[in-house]
Amino acid sequence: MKVKIHTLFQYLLETTDAEPEAIVGFSLAESPKLGDFIADLDPDLPLDWNNRDFRGLPELRDHVLAQAGLSGLCSAEDVLITAGAAEANYLAVMQLLQPGDEIVIETPGWPQAEVLAKAIDAKVVKVTRQESDGWRLPLDRVADAVTDKTKMIFITNPNNPTGDLMGADELAELARIAGRVGAWLLVDEVYAGLEWEGRRAPSIAGMYERGITTGSVSKALGLQGLRTGWLICRDPGLVMDAVILRENSSEIMNIMGEVIAEVALRPDRYAAAMDKARREGAENLAKMDAWVTAQKGLFWTRPRAGLIGLGRLPEGIDSDDFAKRLLAEPYRTFLLPGSAYDQPNHIRLGVGGGGAVNLMEGLERLGRALAEY
Repeated sequence: MKVKIHTLFQYLLETTDAEPEAIVGFSLAESPKLGDFIADLDPDLPLDWNNRDFRGLPELRDHVLAQAGLSGLCSAEDVLITAGAAEANYLAVMQLLQPGDEIVIETPGWPQAEVLAKAIDAKVVKVTRQESDGWRLPLDRVADAVTDKTKMIFITNPNNPTGDLMGADELAELARIAGRVGAWLLVDEVYAGLEWEGRRAPSIAGMYERGITTGSVSKALGLQGLRTGWLICRDPGLVMDAVILRENSSEIMNIMGEVIAEVALRPDRYAAAMDKARREGAENLAKMDAWVTAQKGLFWTRPRAGLIGLGRLPEGIDSDDFAKRLLAEPYRTFLLPGSAYDQPNHIRLGVGGGGAVNLMEGLERLGRALAEY
């Protein structure tokens, strides 16, 4: 098995040293500072593992269930703390898929499952979200794609990168489709809580016996550097398989990540942080939407949730070439080309990052680059 690099990560690697002056497309909320947590940290905390549970701090796992709306539906034993949602997804995919199995994924979507499935030599079956349909997931096509060989359906909700949001009825139908063949249904929820239209969707782990919910503190709380996420599933065998695989990779969670995440997810603190993230995200989204509307030839479907969306470039502009030009002088502005999501005529637009990303300056430069292309 060899895991091959994906276009998205390849572009990030190639541009690490670019030192942009503005970023358009930042995918997480403004990050807090370590000092914001110092008063809640014990200076005598041993920098060993938590010495209590291989699945993560029990109080942290309780907070994870509470924020996902799963208290009473799932137990702390159903939660495994991981090194971000990426590790949670990795543990589930690698333990459940075998060569020759089929996995149904969405496109555009988070590319991790496709990369891992190809490394396993599983068959990847893609269901395409259409921009003309508001990027909604076509459940009829999902149903057609699922066969007796389907071992897993993998989606993001809210969708990464379009910002589409599936509601309770759609998720129930997706669970019914998966249940028809006994497939696992993994829903990555890293943007949950940042809904601009409608309510937060229920977590699939509470709706379907083979439902797997993954998430993290990275996006809505801006705590990406903690590398703290979770996997939630009511199947004890799957959770234990994930523990076993993690024992042979990251082994245990980092104690600082667990402790700070536990503080961040305490109900009062979590509510205040989410209010701030939603307020700032909504303000920037309104500015972004007005800016896109004013640009000749640029179009997007306004995200219904999350901090990113896809903007369609004017006809004839290749996103890879445009992103590289934008990063160079005189624009010095970073964004991700849509090729990272199999959308070469699009660019990723985002409203996260706070003041440090110079969003409005970046948009001004982006508009100038489009006009001068």
